[in-house]
Amino acid sequence: MSNVLLVDDDPESLGWLTEFIKGEGYSVATADSLRAARIHLTRSTPDVVLTDLMLPDGLGIELVGELESRDTTEVVLITGHASVETAIDALRSGATDYLVKPVDIERLRGILQRIPKAEHFRQEIGELRNELRKLGRVGHILGSSPPMHRLYDQLSRVAPTSASVLLIGESGTGKEVVAQSIHDLSRRKRHPFLPLNCGAVSPQLVESELFGHEKGSFTGADRQHHGFFERANRGTLFLDEVTEMRPELQVKLLRVLETGTFMRVGTNEHISTDVRLIAATNRSPEKAVAEGRMREDLYHRLNVFPIYLPPLRERGTDIELLAEHFLAELNEQEQTNKRFSPAAIAALYAHSWPGNVRELKNYVHRAFILADDVIEPDHAPENSLQKSNSSVITIRVGTPLDEVNRRVMEATLMECGNVKRKAAEMLGISLKTLYNRLAVYNAGKEDLYDEEDAEEFAGGASEDEGRSSSTNGLR
Repeated sequence: MSNVLLVDDDPESLGWLTEFIKGEGYSVATADSLRAARIHLTRSTPDVVLTDLMLPDGLGIELVGELESRDTTEVVLITGHASVETAIDALRSGATDYLVKPVDIERLRGILQRIPKAEHFRQEIGELRNELRKLGRVGHILGSSPPMHRLYDQLSRVAPTSASVLLIGESGTGKEVVAQSIHDLSRRKRHPFLPLNCGAVSPQLVESELFGHEKGSFTGADRQHHGFFERANRGTLFLDEVTEMRPELQVKLLRVLETGTFMRVGTNEHISTDVRLIAATNRSPEKAVAEGRMREDLYHRLNVFPIYLPPLRERGTDIELLAEHFLAELNEQEQTNKRFSPAAIAALYAHSWPGNVRELKNYVHRAFILADDVIEPDHAPENSLQKSNSSVITIRVGTPLDEVNRRVMEATLMECGNVKRKAAEMLGISLKTLYNRLAVYNAGKEDLYDEEDAEEFAGGASEDEGRSSSTNGLR
């Protein structure tokens, strides 16, 4: 049986809340002050701490710091001072949810039902940690660059909570994938995840999509429709391009977030819902507020936990990692064994990828279709990768030297049209050293060089014997 610690200095509230929680099948311990609550926490670890904000000897939110394990205990704050600022402060301080007095019974019941059995939650935490241990993968997200590791750290902290999340990033950076991963790593994973792109739906239909409508509420409404907030109950709702939402709808969205209730179009009946909201935008939210495209109060309510998604051009070797991943998926689907040539890999790094991961995935798919066995830079419509400036490559600070050497060599080969003697001269190394390095970089790949290459190598290697590759070679 899950157990709840109820902290409130009002005997009447303490009494009826205790009876209600017991009636829902939970054991309840009570405390009427911070001191009494702290004493209880030294003796046992509850599944939920349900605490009033204002207590005789301090603030209930201080109990967050008293918990030995933040992984296995939820803190839900009860406040009589309902405001956006109060809610944000509570969630940022570590509370996983909050209730406004007088407490809404259905909302409290939803919070209690969300509590997983102890063994289930330990399993979920273990799953999350195992994901983090895997090289370059968390949930549905792939990447091992430093910006992605920072993203993984943020996800591991926010996913187990009920805090609203605002994803900020360029188009194609994978905002919906990140939102799905947050849901899958959260306590709501067994309930629905519903995405809605506010910019892709007619402004006149967004309200109906969000809140639903009654039959006959407008022309064409020939039946009752359950909206996203109703269908996503106890789950997660992802609103992409939230700054495209009309101001009057933003007011209604804010009301749902603050009260946990909404009304279908065409009725005055309030419907309760327990939904975690993840919003996203490819605009600067601060600029959207300044331009009047987004309400400031809604921005602050959504911005409890902002997450910046790095563009692909800032993710270093993730470009190659993702390209190889997409190619491996296609090879598995089509039962083929296609691969990238070194020049194609160099072209990937040379491109700026304004469309980010989405553009890269589309390119790999097109190149896969056009290539026979080996994907070359020209295996794309209009030679899209060759249009980028291949004489300049971007390397992040901290990139391992071996990786720097490989990328410089492959980019130089591409610049020289894969003429290896010319590339060796540009790099200031012997032709033999160039081939040796290519052999290392392409270990295990067939067709490292063709007969013409072999003749070139044989003809030039002897004159290079006197040159010291250890002195002039790439480091």
